[in-house]
Amino acid sequence: MYKVFVKDIPIILSTKKNIGAQYTSIPLKLARFKKLIKKINKGKLLYVNLYHRNEEKLEKFLRKKLPVVEAAGGMVYNSKKEILFIYRKKRWDLPKGRIEKKESHEEAAIREVEEETGIKGLEIRKFLTTTYHVFKRGGKYKLKITYWYEMYSDFDGEFTPEKSEDITKVKWKNFEKSQKALRKSYENIKLLFPKEYLTTHPNDRVTEV
Repeated sequence: MYKVFVKDIPIILSTKKNIGAQYTSIPLKLARFKKLIKKINKGKLLYVNLYHRNEEKLEKFLRKKLPVVEAAGGMVYNSKKEILFIYRKKRWDLPKGRIEKKESHEEAAIREVEEETGIKGLEIRKFLTTTYHVFKRGGKYKLKITYWYEMYSDFDGEFTPEKSEDITKVKWKNFEKSQKALRKSYENIKLLFPKEYLTTHPNDRVTEV
């Protein structure tokens, strides 16, 4: 199964015709992808499932329908098990960026995290997941495919937010503060976190942390 986010609404691509009563299910061969994106952006569509019995066809479909931009990023931990967040355009996010030519996914992930935050001494621990989201650039829709890695650093110096990328804050966050930050984040970023990070007390207020 794939979740391709348009803003914070996922288009599901799966091998199953029925994944829930609220979903509009469309065979992959009949899907008009750009029309679906426009409907979601206009608030006319919230639940859609594109299906094909062959899972390999699903990502091939995505790569064929929109120009692809590949990126890489990191979920960085320190010795206190805090997670490194960036604050950009009034949302908490994780550092990531475009993969350059002749650059491996791992090399790009480390470079982008360093550039966006000023952190040093990064070590990749493992691959986490791949996320997909649609964005618009120059009047055209594009698909960003991001490869995420779990990283570690014992860096305790001053961060340098990359202002040219609209990053205004870089902070380590413990478990509780990470939970609050995720309430002002993106749905595709939440896919990287264990479920316990996504459960907060109903009386918690959403404030900038």
